[in-house]
Amino acid sequence: MRLIAAMSGGVDSAVAAALAVEAGHDVTGVHLALSPDRQTLRSGARGCCSVEDAHDARRVADSLGIPFYVWDLADRFREDVVEDFVAEYAAGRTPNPCLRCNEKIKFSAVLDRALALGFDAVVTGHHARLADGELRRSVDAAKDQSYVLGVLTARQLAGAVFPLGSMTKERVRELAAERGYAVATKPDSHDICFIPDGDTRGFLARRLGEQPGPVVDAATGATVGTHAGAYGFTIGQRRGLGVSAGDQRPRYVLGIEPVSRTVTIGTAEQAEVDEVVTHAPTWTGRAPQLPCRASVQLRAHGTPVGCTVAATEEGGLRIEFAERQRGVAPGQSAVLYAPDADRGDRVLGQGTVLRAGERSAALHN
Repeated sequence: MRLIAAMSGGVDSAVAAALAVEAGHDVTGVHLALSPDRQTLRSGARGCCSVEDAHDARRVADSLGIPFYVWDLADRFREDVVEDFVAEYAAGRTPNPCLRCNEKIKFSAVLDRALALGFDAVVTGHHARLADGELRRSVDAAKDQSYVLGVLTARQLAGAVFPLGSMTKERVRELAAERGYAVATKPDSHDICFIPDGDTRGFLARRLGEQPGPVVDAATGATVGTHAGAYGFTIGQRRGLGVSAGDQRPRYVLGIEPVSRTVTIGTAEQAEVDEVVTHAPTWTGRAPQLPCRASVQLRAHGTPVGCTVAATEEGGLRIEFAERQRGVAPGQSAVLYAPDADRGDRVLGQGTVLRAGERSAALHN
């Protein structure tokens, strides 16, 4: 096949490109320039898209003897990922920018351009598997990225190649070292790539300004404090609330009301929900017949839980958990997997959480 290798400058994408070349494919390397200020330097494992990353990607491409280009998608990334991230927090929701980047950038903008240029697919260093066109978990559970790929459609998956899903991260680094790549020991990126200092609250404060409001304890109905911006909180958050309850029981964020700027907190029991309702789902293949049983994962490195999935009248999904869950926020992605009886590693699709449980529904109405 003629493949575009998305080369971030990290070890995963380097080995994925190398394996594609060694498999006999016609590969062209592409580094995505997503930051408007690419002359900045990385700080350890934080951030990405720096001038160092571009140089690291080019060195690997040179060693493979493949063409290498830089595609400037900074404007598209700013609009579809960064601005979406800010707008979601401003609306009291909790987005996942990595999932949005896969949906809007890597497997929309990049894949569409690759297909238009006559390429067959895009190869990436994601830790996930494709088997008979179905998206499945990586064999390395600790590095599995199927959650952030759960938003992809069957068409997008048909244009994707994931060579690393059948190996561990340790093996990936061994393969890079065997080929003499300097990135073999490069730290993995973590946190949000466009917030390299890791200070999400500070980033949002600079974008949205100070927006003070009350912190209300649902257990007593009393206002127990104030805050400088509701966007600095997420559902389920326990630390950094800046208030203390009279009974000394831990408090968690239960709800965020952006209009009144009210942050509602409560006990661990009040933070638990037994179902979510989502917006219209996207399916990675043929839509399952509903209602059905499945497993659901609510965050990138969360523990799957059994569930029952049914359609709502509005075209979304109602997902009932086998065990009550804590910290489920509007804006999160509820990624569905086949039930354990079907190995539990096949991704069915996902829905973006609209509301979680009766308690959270009441808080958001």
